[in-house]
Amino acid sequence: MRRSTIILSLLFLQSTLLAQRVDGLTGIHDTSYSIASEYQKHIRNYPYIQPVFYAASDSVKVEMGRVYDSVNGRVLKLDVFSPAFGKKKKKHPAILIVHGGGWRSGDKSMHHALAHALAKRGYVCITPEYRLSTEALYPAALHDLKTAVRWMRAHARELRIDSFHIAALGHSAGGQLVALMGATNRNPEFEGK
Repeated sequence: MRRSTIILSLLFLQSTLLAQRVDGLTGIHDTSYSIASEYQKHIRNYPYIQPVFYAASDSVKVEMGRVYDSVNGRVLKLDVFSPAFGKKKKKHPAILIVHGGGWRSGDKSMHHALAHALAKRGYVCITPEYRLSTEALYPAALHDLKTAVRWMRAHARELRIDSFHIAALGHSAGGQLVALMGATNRNPEFEGK
């Protein structure tokens, strides 16, 4: 093969790999993947299953819908589950809990029960929403989640977060995004604003 043919083939392959499909961009936050939809899907085959919810508790403070960023008019919110502070000034480790949904669906409420249970055990838990693939192309979701961590650090004193002990966990696509958060640490291309 001629050298020019090989170079053109490689350039075409590279442009194909770097291109992202935009036909799925609807601008709509898709919440069709939810605890309720999964329950309905599986109840026929597993009649004994029950959805997990949390009951309000005096030992956990819950704050819903705190704004952590706004991108091109899209307001991004998160929910905070923290140990009831009382008069102690103790700082707590924190966990960012990222929902799954194939990068195109899901909602921050999917892990409220987990966040509540962990807050009872002394962790400040944050469940953020992020722009899904129906709203913005990769790496937008990664940028959003890293912004949520920066928000956690900026509000560490108010929320009594030990900013040296922040972890992240995720389910399915959320797990992949959490892994990317760690793998791209301090890489300016993936940090967002």
